[in-house]
Amino acid sequence: MTETLTRPEPTAQTVDWVARARSLKPVIDAEADTMEAGATITKPVVDALAEAGLFWVLVPTEYGGAGEGIVTSLKIVEELSRADGSVGWAYMANAFSTGVAAGFFSAEGAEELYAGTDKAVTAGMILPTGTGKRVEGGYEVTGTYGFASGSHHASRIGAGFVVLGDDGEPEMNGETPVCRIAFVPRDEVEFLGGWNVMGMSATGSDNYRVDRLFVPESRTMDTFSTEPVRPEAVYKLGMLGIGVGGHAPVALGIAQRALEEIAQITKDKKRPGYPTVVGDSEMFRRGFVENDALLQAARLYVYQAHADAEAAAAAGTITEEHRARLRQAATWVQKVAQDIVTWAYNWGGSASIRNPSVLGRCLRDISVGAQHMLVEPMTLVDASGPIIAGYLKEN
Repeated sequence: MTETLTRPEPTAQTVDWVARARSLKPVIDAEADTMEAGATITKPVVDALAEAGLFWVLVPTEYGGAGEGIVTSLKIVEELSRADGSVGWAYMANAFSTGVAAGFFSAEGAEELYAGTDKAVTAGMILPTGTGKRVEGGYEVTGTYGFASGSHHASRIGAGFVVLGDDGEPEMNGETPVCRIAFVPRDEVEFLGGWNVMGMSATGSDNYRVDRLFVPESRTMDTFSTEPVRPEAVYKLGMLGIGVGGHAPVALGIAQRALEEIAQITKDKKRPGYPTVVGDSEMFRRGFVENDALLQAARLYVYQAHADAEAAAAAGTITEEHRARLRQAATWVQKVAQDIVTWAYNWGGSASIRNPSVLGRCLRDISVGAQHMLVEPMTLVDASGPIIAGYLKEN
């Protein structure tokens, strides 16, 4: 699936992008089992995402993108994840890496990627696991990478690298190695496969490598840059703020789908010892309402934390506490969603364990998604300092 994806003509800013994402659920539902079996997003789903313009929701309007902020982008991820966790995850990897490139690449590089009719869809590992020898006009990059979610349909693939000097040693910026990110044409990358996992199967998060690949300077950006090239507030959240946040709505969408599924299953389901259908039992109803409350609370916090941070970024007043709360929300919601999905799965009985099963897929997907290093529980420890400091301020 390597053909160029063409974004439709620029659309008015009154477009309801979340509704567009929601409208794709029928085609995603129809393809879900095929995608999981084939370990990739299928062409009908990719085409639907492209035709809706969703891949470029974080691209500025002057390049023909939607020019949306972080909250709308997160809600799109939630809707797609509600339809299928793998679709939401792969889309998140595509659209949010696109947002990073649009905001932090040089104007020349961003225009090359997005200003034309055939807009790039990006994917791949941007952490500096490769090396790049500095040569005239750019870098000679070598590296083997993993976890290229959404790469089967991406046109540009990320490759993070440590810059090496003439002596073969890393160039240094103080005590920190100089690192850069490149997005290179797909046909310049060798894909190695290797994605065979219990959940998030259809993300196609394959391994890949490049070998002494020349990358022009204009196709690279500073890995640790904190100053975006673009003026929009969303980019001022930083690469980490954009990249981490997308994990939260994936969890929200999967949890929402699990509750929808179990509500439907239990309205007719009977079990020994229950005087009526399971959905009418007091035990089930209390548990459902408690889990629904947890989901509603988590959703409100995720979106409020991001809205507050983006508003502060726009005003030039974003703080370390804002950033810490983004980290807190993205990690905390994983546990909330896991608990909700597990509760629903357990009430599903045989409907949960027979393949194909939406509840079974929800459990597999949330179990894998919560293992990502960006939402590892230690990130809560990292976030604790600024949050606790906020409680210690004098009133």
